[in-house]
Amino acid sequence: MVDQIWTHDSIIMWSHRLLDSFHHWTGKELLARDGSVSEQARRLFFTHSVVVSHGLEADPILNYGNQAALDLWEMTWEQLTRTPSRQTAEPVNQEERARLLRDAEEQGYFDRYRGVRISATGRRFLVEEAIVWNVMNEEEQRIGQAATFSRWTRLP
Repeated sequence: MVDQIWTHDSIIMWSHRLLDSFHHWTGKELLARDGSVSEQARRLFFTHSVVVSHGLEADPILNYGNQAALDLWEMTWEQLTRTPSRQTAEPVNQEERARLLRDAEEQGYFDRYRGVRISATGRRFLVEEAIVWNVMNEEEQRIGQAATFSRWTRLP
């Protein structure tokens, strides 16, 4: 388990932006927005759905993954936040992943995504009904992209 990463000010702010941006694009809430922003950050970190995001670097680096994401990708927080997001897909699936991210960038979000991903240890899994959305700051400038899903199947 991560050493209460959800209590760090930067993670509380990022969690708030993830939640606000998800609502902005989809009109839905990713989780109940009652309680303080720090309580919402804690609940986001421990929600059963995978939530993962990256920044806008030329080769975007993952900057957030909740406990479900860390478990699924078999990484520590430190490993995850040093990983280029393209490495969450097998090389053969990276072009498809790049197209999806471009579509989400242009439209604000993309839902019902389905695709194969790979963990840090090489385990493959099929993601179904994922939602990918642009993360924005308070000035509505795009500062990253995020994804969430609650359906996945381990593959042989």
